[in-house]
Order: sequence, then C-alpha cells, then structure tokens
Amino acid sequence: MKKNLLKLIFIFSIFLNTKAFPNTASDKLYEKIDLFGEVLEKIKQEYVDEINQADVMDSAINGVLQSLDPYSAYMSPELFKSMQTESKGEFGGLGIEIGMEAGVVKVIAPISGTPAERAGIKSGDYIVRINGEQVQGKTLMEAVKLMRGPVGTSIELTVRRKNLKKSLTFKVQRQIIEVKSVESKILGNDKNIGYIKLKSFNENSDKQFVKMIKKYEKEKLIGYIIDLRNNPGGLLNQAVSITDFFLEEGEIVSTKGRRISETRKFFARAGDGVKGKPVIVLINNGSASASEIFAGALKDHKRAIILGENSYGKGSVQSIIPLKNGGGIRLTISKYYLPSGKSISEVGVSPDIVVEEQNKFELDTDNDNQLKYAVNLFQS
Repeated sequence: MKKNLLKLIFIFSIFLNTKAFPNTASDKLYEKIDLFGEVLEKIKQEYVDEINQADVMDSAINGVLQSLDPYSAYMSPELFKSMQTESKGEFGGLGIEIGMEAGVVKVIAPISGTPAERAGIKSGDYIVRINGEQVQGKTLMEAVKLMRGPVGTSIELTVRRKNLKKSLTFKVQRQIIEVKSVESKILGNDKNIGYIKLKSFNENSDKQFVKMIKKYEKEKLIGYIIDLRNNPGGLLNQAVSITDFFLEEGEIVSTKGRRISETRKFFARAGDGVKGKPVIVLINNGSASASEIFAGALKDHKRAIILGENSYGKGSVQSIIPLKNGGGIRLTISKYYLPSGKSISEVGVSPDIVVEEQNKFELDTDNDNQLKYAVNLFQS
C-alpha cells in the first residue's frame, strides 16, 4: 500500500509541476515530491479526525485538474460508472449546465423549458447548498451526483445571486430532460419576421433548424431573429453546420490544442440559406460555447447584429478520458477561436447593441424587452 501511495504521490507531483513549474530543474521537482509526501504524513498523524487516505488522494487529483480550469474534473470509479450506466427513465435532472468558479458551483445556464428555468434559476447563480448540504469543497461531479435522482422527486437549491445580499432558495422537481432544441414563431405587425429560438446544439439541431428556415423561406419574410439566450452550447459540428447556413464563405471557427489532431479550422461552404436577409442574434450571460461560436462568427463576418448582454465565455472543448482504476477525467483538450483570432474563453462575445434583460423570456414581445427591441429594429 505504501508503494502505491508513493506512486500516486509521484504522478500527482509530475502533474503539479508540469503546470506550475515547467522550466525548473529536477531537484526542484523532487523537493515538491518530498514536500507533498511530508504533508500527507503530517495529515495522517496529526489531523483531528482519522482520514481515509484514498479519499485524500482523490481530492488531491481533483485539485490538480480544477487548478487548470473550471471544466476539468476527476470522476471516481463509482461516479464514472453511474454516469455511464444510468437507465433512461429512472433518473431525472433539473435542466442546468454548471461549472466551477473559485471552488463554487456556478450556473452557466438553465436550459429553456426545464424545471430549473421554471423555478427561477438564472445564469450566473452560485449554488451554495443542495438539500441543505454545503456545496463548497465538493467537486463538480459530486455536485452533479447530488442533483440527480429519481424522476418526480424534489430537490432544494440555495443560491447566491449577484447584487442580492440574501441567498435564495428554490424547490425544483427532477424530470427527464428531453430538450426540443428548436422553437419558432412569426412576429411583427405585418407577420413578416421569423423568430427561431435555439435551445441547444444537440445531434439533430441543424436538421430541425434548416427545416424551419426552409418552411419560412416560402413566405415573404423580411428577416430573422435567432434567439440563443440561455443556450449552454453543445456539439461543435452542429454549431459549424448552423453557422455555415448563413455564410457564403470564410472561416467559422478554429480549435487549438497541444495535439495536432485538436488543431483544426472550419470554413463555410458557398451558399447563404436565407439569401442575405437581415439577421439579429439574441444573446445573454447564459449563451455559452457553441452559442458563442455562432454569434461570434456572424459578428466577425458582419452577417448579423448581436443584441442583448455579453455571453458567458466558455471557449473550450472537454473530453471524457477513462482511467485504469475504472474512473475517468473530464479534461480540456482545446480552445475555440473566432474568425478574428480572438479567444472566447472568459471573455465571451460582446453584443453590438446592449439591451439588459428585464423580464422572463417569452414569445410575447410585451413581456420580453430584448425581443421587443429586436422586432422594433426590423419595423423602424
């Protein structure tokens, strides 16, 4: 057991020093290995409670990963297996995309039409308690596990929200999250503006999206409003496909990683599916990842007006990598870059026209100030 512990210490130290001390001499590396071993031994001997050394090592490994970025994390064999084998219909979720920030679980976006959105959870909320249990100190995957459970059961989330002194508590019922990624409606006084809300970029989003556009192209529309608010993203190929539909040519997005296979560029093919009609894209703080690729590419090519609030700033790609112990890691392997060469990470996409959200999103322009503003732009 001591031999295995020393092996784990060595592996941990290699990862730690690769990030923090890439150019130090080997003696510095071994100093860190000795220090880490000494700290573990002191904890074992002196800590007020008896510890489980395996749990401590799991936490150390996860600490390395989370020091890299908010999206990398370690999954124990138990958690990794449960995430792979959960039977559809047995377990439900809340409908939120989450990440880590400074050791706290942060809501990237509540997915439109899900229990979390209906309960009032918002992008940027920090989840501090789950059913009364403190979240700080837990890993991202541990928080995810706490939020999952049988369909129909309820969960209590306590959140901290920017500019509010008191925490908020929400009771949310778990459901099977089946997101219909595309919703649409004709808007405007003359019923000549196509409105399409894209909730996510899943494996069928491009087919649903193009089908809806082609249906609207048979009518006399003057332009389109594409709503990406609270769209947490999804598949890269879907973002590329839907963005390509509006561009005649040019780069859509590039990815850069350490491996050559992760460094790629994606270009538009000839043909604008709406024949140059004006496009307004709605974004907010919950528009992330693939949503930012779409909005950022159309902005860089001056193909659309971007309206709303600054997007989230998730410009990285994660891969799930199995480990020999039966667990796994979620690891960032590359980053997105817009046609301008700018990174989305932590910066996001800024709107051309800033309009802050005032009301809950609805397909009723009287109750949605951002959508109302967009419609008025077409009618003015």
